[in-house]
Amino acid sequence: MSTQRMLALYDNDQRAANGTDALEGLGLTQKDFEILSGVPYPEGAFGEHISRLRIYVFPFIGAFCGLAVALLLTAGTQVSYPLITGGKPVLSLPAMAIVSYEGMMLGAILFTIIGIIFESRLPRTKMGLYDKRITEGFIGLLIECPDELSTDIQTALRKTGAADIKLQENGTTA
Repeated sequence: MSTQRMLALYDNDQRAANGTDALEGLGLTQKDFEILSGVPYPEGAFGEHISRLRIYVFPFIGAFCGLAVALLLTAGTQVSYPLITGGKPVLSLPAMAIVSYEGMMLGAILFTIIGIIFESRLPRTKMGLYDKRITEGFIGLLIECPDELSTDIQTALRKTGAADIKLQENGTTA
C-alpha cells in the first residue's frame, strides 16, 4: 500500500481545527496527521490528542544512577587503597556524603538534559514537507494518507478553507 504525504496550510486556527475534524471524519486517526505552527497554541487547541510527557522520570533515574556511581567510586577507592589512621574506620562517611550528593546532582542534571532532548524528539533527521509560511503565522496540517484517500482528503481540506496544499509522493515534492 502506497502512502502520500501532504501539507495543508491554513491562515487561521478555527479553519485548521475544522480541517482536523474533517480528517477524522474521513477515517484518519490523530497518528496520521501532525499540526505545525510557529505560534505557541495551547495543547488540544486543534482537537488533537494531548500527549503525556514523562520528563519527570528522567531526573529520578539520573539521581539514582549518579548516587550509585558516586558511592561505588568513593567506597571502592577507600577499600582498594585502605589508609588506616588512628584506628578510624576505612570508609569515611562525611567525605562519601559530599561526593555522593554531588554525583546524585550531576546524574539528575545530565539525565534531565537527555530527557528534554528525548521528549522533544530531537534531532529530527528528516523534516519532510515544510513551508516557510508556517513561521510567518500560517498553521500546517502534515498528513500521511493512503493514495486512494488522497483526492477525498484534498477536497475536504479545500472545503474547510485550506489556503494551499502541497503534495509529496515517494520522496518527491509536487
